[in-house]
Parts: sequence; C-alpha cells; structure tokens
Amino acid sequence: MVPWLARFLRTASVAFVLFPAAASISADERVPVDVELILAVDISYSMDFDELALQRDGYAAGIISKEFVDALTKGPHGRIAVIYVEWAGASEQRIVIPWQMIDGAAAAENFVQQLKDAPLRRAYRTSISGAIKFSVPLFGTNFKGIRRVIDISGDGTNNQGDLLEPTRDEAIKQGIVINGLPIMLKTPVASMIDIPELDVYYEDCVIGGPGAFIVPVRERSQFAEAIRKKLVLEIAGMTPRENPFVERLLVPVVSPPRTSCTIGERMWQQRWGGGYQ
Repeated sequence: MVPWLARFLRTASVAFVLFPAAASISADERVPVDVELILAVDISYSMDFDELALQRDGYAAGIISKEFVDALTKGPHGRIAVIYVEWAGASEQRIVIPWQMIDGAAAAENFVQQLKDAPLRRAYRTSISGAIKFSVPLFGTNFKGIRRVIDISGDGTNNQGDLLEPTRDEAIKQGIVINGLPIMLKTPVASMIDIPELDVYYEDCVIGGPGAFIVPVRERSQFAEAIRKKLVLEIAGMTPRENPFVERLLVPVVSPPRTSCTIGERMWQQRWGGGYQ
C-alpha cells in the first residue's frame, strides 16, 4: 500500500478539527519570540495525495531536523511560534495546528506529532490572496515576534478571491515578510490553468518584504531538503546569496512584473468563461 493511502485510511475516521484563531490577549501577556511563523500550505485539487503527503512530510522532517532546532535556539529569545494553516479557495482556510511555541527538540516533536495525526484533505480552487488575508490577523494574538513571516507553498496561481498583488502589498505594509515555496513537479498542460514559470510568478506576485525569497521545488527528491533549508533561513533571518536552494532573492524593483499577477484569473475565465469569483 502506498504511504499516503495508508496514512489516509488510518486517519479517515478522525474528525478534522477546525481550530479557531487564538483569542487576543493584552500586549503585556504576549510571549516574546524571535519569529512568528505561519506555514500556509496549499491543499487544492491540483495537488494529488502523493504530493500532499510529500509536502506534509517535508514540513515535519524540517521542523524536527537538528539544523532547524539549533537555529531557533540561537535567537535572542531562543524560541519561535509556529502555526500550520491549510488553504485552497477564497473561503477555504483551516488551522490544522494552532499557535505553538517551539523552544527545542521536544516541542518540535510535539508539533510534528500533531501534524502527522491530522488527516490529509483537498479542496477546490486556489486563492493565495485568501491565504494571506486569513493569515495576517493571526499575528500578535498570543505571541509577539521580532519578525513575522508567512511561508506560502503552492503549485498554482491565484484564480479566486481578491487580487493577489494589492493583498500582498497590504500585508507587507504591516511589516510582514512573505516567502514562497513554488511546487513545480508537473509539466504544465496547455488545456489546464498551469503556467511553466511558477517561480517567476511567485517572485513577482507572491513574496515580499525585507529579504523575502523563494525556494522552488522541481523534483520530488528535493522536497524535504528544500523545506528544511527554507525553514532554517526563515527562523535565522538570513538570505545568503550563495545557497543552492535559494535560486532568487527579492530585491526592490521599479519595473513592471515579468509576468501578469492576474494571469491565474484570466486563464480561469478563458477556460470556463464568466467571472472567476
């Protein structure tokens, strides 16, 4: 039996719990951390169960890796806060694991065990703007991070909900950094709504903020290692120029994007007609 099917069958009987966002507390009660990190993970139907399992296993392996734990303990506070969110369409975002503090190997293992226990699922459409809008209010609830980062992984363009570019820009204005993990495992099919240069789209339309970067995944064998490297860079606040996994770093530009940030919406309209909402 393939690994993802075995996992799915084991967890199919477990009711999926939709955790509400943590209730706001006073500023004095918030726990200071080095980074508030939102892992915003694509579960749209363009991802098959093998890819969903590969994606989740990659995050699990990254969080419990020695490199990740060592990096988080070397910050000013020696701890970070992490929340795991799954998203698809404009109204399809769920908190799989609520905010938790990770301050060492034991806390990392606890977070990963909860992730492994949660059932895999998929949902319709792709709204990166919806994932960003859902994520922004989650910051500053129980924790106060020196840095606030949204880590978005996905395999497609925005095709539902608000326009992506202004949504991203509004988040950046609030001091949030958005990094990207474009998943490019499949050859784009002309009859579908895929694009061949998803990495360029993520650069120009998704990521933003000081030091924002992407780590494209083009081979299944790269997945776990790429996520581990990306997580280490995010919590360490580093974007080294010489890194085999960071292919491009965002730098301030004044020229128009190389690709249209509404390409996903237009492709959806061309294929099915009518509005994309």
